[in-house]
Amino acid sequence: MRFRSVVDSIKTGLSGAALVVLAVTWLCAQPVLASSDNPVTHWNCVAAEAFAPTQGTNPVGQSRAFAILHASIHDALNAIDSRYRPYTPGLATDSGASPDAAVAAASVTVLTELIPDQRVAINEAFAKALAAIPDGPAKDSGISLGQTAALNTLRRRQHDGADRAAEPVFVARSGPGEYQFTAPFDFAVFPGWGRVDTFAIKLDDHEQDGPLPLSSAQYARDFQLVKEIGRIDSRTRTAEQSQIAQFWYEDSPLGWNRITNTVVLQKHMDAWAAARAFALVNFAMADAYIAGFAEKYCFRFWRPVTAIQEAGTDGNTRTEPDPAWQPFLVTPPVPDYPSTHSLVGSAAAEVLIDFFGDRVRYSTTSLTLPGVTRSFRGFSEAAEENGDSRVFSGIHFPHAVRDGHRQGRSIGRAVERLLPAIQKGPGSY
Repeated sequence: MRFRSVVDSIKTGLSGAALVVLAVTWLCAQPVLASSDNPVTHWNCVAAEAFAPTQGTNPVGQSRAFAILHASIHDALNAIDSRYRPYTPGLATDSGASPDAAVAAASVTVLTELIPDQRVAINEAFAKALAAIPDGPAKDSGISLGQTAALNTLRRRQHDGADRAAEPVFVARSGPGEYQFTAPFDFAVFPGWGRVDTFAIKLDDHEQDGPLPLSSAQYARDFQLVKEIGRIDSRTRTAEQSQIAQFWYEDSPLGWNRITNTVVLQKHMDAWAAARAFALVNFAMADAYIAGFAEKYCFRFWRPVTAIQEAGTDGNTRTEPDPAWQPFLVTPPVPDYPSTHSLVGSAAAEVLIDFFGDRVRYSTTSLTLPGVTRSFRGFSEAAEENGDSRVFSGIHFPHAVRDGHRQGRSIGRAVERLLPAIQKGPGSY
């Protein structure tokens, strides 16, 4: 089963009420991001809008595309004015090229290649961007430079393994602790994503310890917590915890790019600094998914819905089965450990903390809970709430969330050192 057919299968699995929720969510939500005079934040907005229809079906693909996009933008700008080390070296410099044209051309080249379903809207955004740039040699040079930067990045990632991420097909094994397919899905998604080439890290530097032993007291405590607070008809989950679960159910690349865009605009970063920030945040998220999926399909640990319904087989006298138990939100079709949602959020947050510190006030929205705005006083606060949401949703054990945070922070710290400054320019970070 190839990459696109897996995405189609997820859409099919989310038929009926769940698919209606996703469709209404997209149609009713506020625009993903506000546009601005900064071409980097503007094209990040265009990409987010182009990805909005895939919400809930392909976050790993989103993470790869965002990383390729922002690597290309970063390289194009630094071929005009070399402030930071490029991601892909060797691009010829052109100090007379238009930065706006270069960013637009890099973006349209990547996005039309990786999101062909949205080609019309992306090309319309490109035409509008070019219309605002005066004709002349600078515009022409910028277009050429941006296209070349994008093609260089796309060639670098052409054989990264993403097209084989659905192989080999996952075959469930019987026994306590073993991941089983969860309704409404009859498959596990992207079992080969952990073999995709990383953007920045070495996977061996960020390995996990694994799930808790089923016989342990800590497993029993985690089991009981998610059983009580994560069930669809929970009497202990508060209204705010339900809101948190629904708010953070959005695909991580969309949510964390929105947060990054918001803070970049608040801090008035110039295009070069913004390009580096977006590149590193998206490298961290893309690599976090790769690392997390490698661990998921190594440990193959069961999800709470299976564990609770089949607790009579786990050998732990502290757990009691409930064959009728159902989670608050739909369980994604991948194994439990680690929580990649927590992992990706903590990786993004760690990079943002390196740029801005952890005492930044901002507000953000979500495609999966339109009309609701949540406010934060730092990035670690948002990352923690993001992780908690998976327990409130009934779709992850707390241990998967805790270790996801730990692995994510480790990846973020590794990524934040990349693309260092060559010379300091106005607004450099």
